Amino acid sequence: MKTILETKNINKDFKNGSVFHVLKNITFKVNSGEFVSIMGKSGCGKSTLLYILSTMDTNYDGHLYFNEKLITGLENNSLSFIRNKYIGFVFQFHYLLSDFSVLENVMLPAKKLGLKNPSEIEHDAIEKLNILGIEKLALKKASQISGGEKQRVAIARALINEPLIIMGDEPTGNLDSYNAEIVFNIFRDLNRDRGLSLLVVTHDLDFASNTDRIIEMGDGTIMV
Repeated sequence: MKTILETKNINKDFKNGSVFHVLKNITFKVNSGEFVSIMGKSGCGKSTLLYILSTMDTNYDGHLYFNEKLITGLENNSLSFIRNKYIGFVFQFHYLLSDFSVLENVMLPAKKLGLKNPSEIEHDAIEKLNILGIEKLALKKASQISGGEKQRVAIARALINEPLIIMGDEPTGNLDSYNAEIVFNIFRDLNRDRGLSLLVVTHDLDFASNTDRIIEMGDGTIMV
């Protein structure tokens, strides 16, 4: 089975007068089509790890592989392309632009990537909204829709460049149980129907227990 993401002995220190070893010899892999969750107490290093995995933090020791290729040490332009093309992000807060329409928000990462013309990008964005059942919101401003709808728009935006993996940082953390279940079911459907790999940091045990595998972290290390 193909490996989408792999770490070998990732270490990360924070230096503020003294040295704090926040990640210690992190080694694991995520296979193609796998839905994995990361759990652990606040401060155990989950979000720090996710920022390294997503190539947004390059200040670490160890080796990071994406799609079976070593990407540690690549130049920022190469990492930016990998991040924009192959990784979709869904955070606890949706980070939509309030004065932009839903459609415009979904289109933004594809415009930044610049591989398609505007009409192709708009077509793809509408398709993603259709997949998530929110195409009727396309022309509404992001400020005019509910919190649950905003997170679904954020998922559509994460899908626009046809990524190989979705990474989530507490994607249901700001949602009530009804909308949290909707978001989980969207992720599960994307995983089962489209073969999309997912790696999600979460405090929600119900969410994590329904993923394929739980990676449990404690004090900067992987427990399970």
